[in-house]
Amino acid sequence: MTVQYSLKDLTFYFLKLGYAGFGGPVALVGYMHKDLVEHRQWISEEEYKNGLALAQLAPGPLAAQLSIYLGYVHYGVLGATLVGTAFVLPSFMMVLLLGIAYQQFGGLPWMQSVFYGIGAAAIGIIALSSYKLTPKSIGKFTLISLKTNWLLWSFFLGACTVTFITKQEQVLLFVAAGLLYMFVKNPPKIPSNAAQGLVFLQIDFWQYESTTLWKIALFFAKAGAFVFGSGLAIVPFLHAGVVEEYGWLNEQQFLDAVAVAMITPGPVVITVAFIGYLVNGFWGACVAALATFLPCYLFTILPAPYFQKIAKNKSIKAFVDGITAAVVGALVGAVLVIARQSIIDIPTALIAVAAMLALIYVKKIKEPYIIIAAAAVGYLLKL
Repeated sequence: MTVQYSLKDLTFYFLKLGYAGFGGPVALVGYMHKDLVEHRQWISEEEYKNGLALAQLAPGPLAAQLSIYLGYVHYGVLGATLVGTAFVLPSFMMVLLLGIAYQQFGGLPWMQSVFYGIGAAAIGIIALSSYKLTPKSIGKFTLISLKTNWLLWSFFLGACTVTFITKQEQVLLFVAAGLLYMFVKNPPKIPSNAAQGLVFLQIDFWQYESTTLWKIALFFAKAGAFVFGSGLAIVPFLHAGVVEEYGWLNEQQFLDAVAVAMITPGPVVITVAFIGYLVNGFWGACVAALATFLPCYLFTILPAPYFQKIAKNKSIKAFVDGITAAVVGALVGAVLVIARQSIIDIPTALIAVAAMLALIYVKKIKEPYIIIAAAAVGYLLKL
């Protein structure tokens, strides 16, 4: 097959998508299909479907993994590396700048007013996203689905309940759900042979604490290794570690970090850079982003050459289905935990509900517009 594009062409496409692609993982995946498969015909339908299947099977944020795979298709590891970097870099830079502004002005009344509205809207957006993610990952909200997929729904409800009560994500619970579902649905057959300028200087831009940097690296690597499907699935992991375990951020700061990821283009998971910057400056942002996306990168390029055989393995599919059900349940539980802390009065409740209704009934509206509107409302309410 003759390649109809250069690596430079593909890299610049994903650089553009990284700074102009709004709407979350589902929208970004849709843009890739429309642009690369339908219009430009750089990628075949089969190549795209294989990449999408791998992105759904392996841990990692959906859109970032698909971009890495599409870079790998014709240009191997170099293509995967350049494309993945180009896709993530624009939103990383935007989030880093927002982190600097947030750290400098977060104590000012006007900034607090703005994030009063943004935080409430973010809760509404996350709640609706988790609602939409549930039927895609487990099944429709019908009696037939409950009977057919009763075990997956049990994982979902169990993880949701445990997360809400403990305010922590139990990684072993996810693994146990995956293994149990795999052995119930398709037990694996064991093979016989197995075995910056002055401003940056003034705001301590370059300062960091080495011990904390190592903790950031380990924590975000673990979080990146257990994100299945939507980038929003990382939210409960981050909340449990960043807020509950380490106390690096408070509830409001964490919600603000999620909101920042929603008003910037590119993958939602880039919120890790904002969190990393607040915790440990520029190097904290770099380490958090690198640690989160490295598992995604490795889980894409390592199995890519053998993926067609892997994709047909029913045991692996069952394992991922079990984990996904538990992770989505944990996401819903995390939404409830965060909402309990962030919906503090009638105005914030109304803003959250309005954000959900806008996404449901206003066609083609994008999350950044809702966040901006909520910021304006919060500012006016707090004048």
